[in-house]
Amino acid sequence: MSDTYDQLETRSPDRREAELFAALPAQIAHAKANAPYFTRLLADVDPAAVRDRASLATLPVTRKSDLIALQKEAPPFGGMTTVAIGRLARVFASPGPIHDPEAHGTDPWRTARALHASGIRGGDLVQNCFAYHLTPAGSMFETGAHALGCAVIPAGVGNTEMQAQVAAHLKPRAYIGTPDFLKIILEKGDELGLDLSSIAVGHVTGGPFLPDARAYYEGRGIAVYQSYGTADLGIVAFETPARAGLVVDEGVIVEIVRPGTGDPVPEGEVGEVVVTTFNQAYPLVRFATGDLSAVLPGESLCGRTNMRLKGWMGRADQTTKVKGMFVHPQQIAEVLRRHPQIGKARLVIGREDANDTMTLRCESPESGEALAASVRETLVAVTKLKGVVEFAAPGSLPNDGKVIEDARA
Repeated sequence: MSDTYDQLETRSPDRREAELFAALPAQIAHAKANAPYFTRLLADVDPAAVRDRASLATLPVTRKSDLIALQKEAPPFGGMTTVAIGRLARVFASPGPIHDPEAHGTDPWRTARALHASGIRGGDLVQNCFAYHLTPAGSMFETGAHALGCAVIPAGVGNTEMQAQVAAHLKPRAYIGTPDFLKIILEKGDELGLDLSSIAVGHVTGGPFLPDARAYYEGRGIAVYQSYGTADLGIVAFETPARAGLVVDEGVIVEIVRPGTGDPVPEGEVGEVVVTTFNQAYPLVRFATGDLSAVLPGESLCGRTNMRLKGWMGRADQTTKVKGMFVHPQQIAEVLRRHPQIGKARLVIGREDANDTMTLRCESPESGEALAASVRETLVAVTKLKGVVEFAAPGSLPNDGKVIEDARA
């Protein structure tokens, strides 16, 4: 099942980039004109001037970690929606709590494309094992399955024995849910002597899809694929039959930036995932997810030509308390801004003689005590804490997205 969902997936990269950025100014203008938060945030931005990645990178980011406070200050959605709450299709409460809006329309979370890449097709019966109560995942994938022309069993979470019995009786072809729950259902079916062999494909997200789970499903002849998304954005990227990274969805623009900043990193370097959507009701512009990933080189062997992400690689918010004070990735970025000869830096927090220590390891073609002293002075000015400065050869620091490493035992 390697055929694509539509012709958008096989556009040339240049054409895709041109079409996305031709549409972006109108989306930014819409957000600025109709969402009070973006009216303030983008007050000095000319939407017509945002026509490529370089100009997009000059816009401020909005961090997912700030949503709770923003929504408390300006309920219900922090001033980020363009329609009244009564004009939405559904409203959710995610952990935090963060409240998420769902717009009216077909496939509002853009999950159909990811489900199609997993081998789910119109006419399939799908057992949807994501929660339907308050959180959006159940609705996210049900609307995508309906867009494909599938029938959906709204199974939700839990009730394992009933899930197995329903699957044995109704014989769904596809499973949608978390990576581990399908295994639990299958094992319960084995225990009860039920035939669950109708399940041939699966789509999973909401947790790590580990090698042992992959091997288990392969052993039972079930082709299971994963996706990456958030409750705010919907689908961001998805796995394909090539099994090589996650292909970015056609309805978003993805950037990878240095944690704590909005500055794009070179291809292949680990950084924070920042996403801009074309959602008219909830027009998130440069939304920093707090997740780490990296861009893989080249195109997928499945024929889809969009950018590929390596997958979820950890969290970007590395704020750490040192000697009773918080140190933030943004502060390390400020140190680098003041010393442009440093290409990359990593603050290592250690422990010695019952005291916290800080060592700022800097990639730089220059070194010497004069530069070290200057950087130490900047580190104190920015963080209010003293630290050691060490120099490393360019390219020698780990490519894991970490700006602050807590090495205390």
